[in-house]
Amino acid sequence: MSPATIEYARTLGATGVHIGILAALPTGMLFTQFLTAWVATYLTYRRRVWMTVSIIQRTIYLPVAFGPWLFPGIPEIVWLWAFLLAAASNYGLLHFGSPLWLSWMGDYLPQKGLNRFWGARQLWMQWTAAGTLALCAVVLLKCGLPIRVAFTGLLCFASLAGVADILCFIKVHEPPITCPPSTRMRDVCAAPFQDRNFRTFIFYSCFWHFAAMLGAPFISLYLLTYVGMELFQVLMLWSLSWIGGALVSHWVGSFADTYGNRPLLVLCTAFKSVNMLALLMVPPDPSVAFWLLIPVLMVDAMLNAGIENANKGFMLLNSPAEHRTVFIAAGTALAGMVGCVTAISAGSALTVMEDWNWSVDSPWGSVLINNFHVLFGFSFLMRLVAVELARWVREPGAIRTGAALLAVCGLRGVDAPILRMVREPKLAPREVLLTNDDSTVGEPNRRAA
Repeated sequence: MSPATIEYARTLGATGVHIGILAALPTGMLFTQFLTAWVATYLTYRRRVWMTVSIIQRTIYLPVAFGPWLFPGIPEIVWLWAFLLAAASNYGLLHFGSPLWLSWMGDYLPQKGLNRFWGARQLWMQWTAAGTLALCAVVLLKCGLPIRVAFTGLLCFASLAGVADILCFIKVHEPPITCPPSTRMRDVCAAPFQDRNFRTFIFYSCFWHFAAMLGAPFISLYLLTYVGMELFQVLMLWSLSWIGGALVSHWVGSFADTYGNRPLLVLCTAFKSVNMLALLMVPPDPSVAFWLLIPVLMVDAMLNAGIENANKGFMLLNSPAEHRTVFIAAGTALAGMVGCVTAISAGSALTVMEDWNWSVDSPWGSVLINNFHVLFGFSFLMRLVAVELARWVREPGAIRTGAALLAVCGLRGVDAPILRMVREPKLAPREVLLTNDDSTVGEPNRRAA
C-alpha cells in the first residue's frame, strides 16, 4: 500500500483500524479468485471478461477522489468509508481478473524457461515501480499542493496509464480454455486441495501471509508517526527499495528454472525477518532511520522478488491446464483471507495499545517500546517459523536448498562431509544438481540443464 494512500486516508480521519482495513484489502479480497475459477469453467476465451473487469478496476477510484470537491458538505468520515469501499472494489476486481490473466499466460507461454520470463518481466516492473514512486515523491514535494489535490491528480494519471496497459493485450494471442471434467463449484474448488504437493504450498502460503501481515501493513504508518519521516522521505525510501528487486529479478528467474521454486522460496523466506528486526532497532530520528533503512529495504525487495517469482512459477508449473485457474486461486486466495483477518486484527490491536509504551533501561540509554514494536516483534518470530514450513513444500523436480546454495557458490564438486553438513546424501557432483525431493528421488530434474 502506497504511503501516499495512507497519508490521504489520514487526512480523512483514518486511525490504526482504518489503516489495518486498507492494508488487509489487497489480500482479503482474494476470495474473488474462487468465483473466477468457477466462472472460467463456462468460458471459451478469457480476454473479453478480463479486459472489461480490468478497465472498471483501473478507474473505480475516480468518483471517490473527486467526491470531496464536488460535495464539500458531506462529512469526511463518509468519504473515508467510501474510499475504503472503493479500495475493496478495486482489489476485488483486480483479483477476479488476475487468475484469468495468469492462466492465459500459463497457456500462452512455453513451460521451459517460464521462470526466466517472469524474472525478465519482474525486472521491468521493479524499475517502473521505482521510477513511478520517485516521480510521485517529487511531485508531492515540489507541487506545493495539499495531499488531497495532489493525490487526486496522481489517481487520474494512474487510471489513464492503467487503461492503456490493458488495451495493449488486444492483439496478444489467446489459446482457448481447457475445460475441466466437471463444472460443479464443489468439484472445481476441491481440485487443488486433492493434490498432495499443492496442499503443502497452500499451507505454507497461508502461514506466511499470517506472519507477514502482522507487521508489513504498518511500516509506512510507523515511519510517518513514530519515526517522524515526511511523506517525501517514505516515498523515496520505497522507491529506492524497488531498485533492489530490479537488480535480482532476472537472477531469481534463472535460479528457479535451474534448481526449482522451493529452494528459492526457502532462501528468501529465511531472510525476510531482517526488515522487522531493523524496524525494531531504528531510532526515532527521520534522517538516521532513512539512511539505515535504505539498504535493509533494498534487500527486502530482493527477497520479495524471489518469493513472487517462486510463487508464480510453482503455481503455473504444478497446475493442470484444465484446473489452472482454480489452482492459482487456491494458492493465493485462501492465504489472502488469512492475511486479511491478521491485518485487521493487528490494526485493531495497534489502536487499542495506542497509548501503551514501556521504557527499558539499556547500556545505550533508555529504550521506548510501543505498540508498533510489539507487532513487529511478533511478526519477526512468526517469519522465522515460516522458514521451516517452506522447507516442507513438496515440488517434484526441485533439489534441496543446501545443494542449490552450494551449486550457486560454485561448490558443485564438494565432498561428502560438506554435503552431510547441509543434510545432503553422498552424491556425485552431477547428481547434486539433478537430485529431486525425497519423494521423487531418481527422476531427473527437468529444470536442470
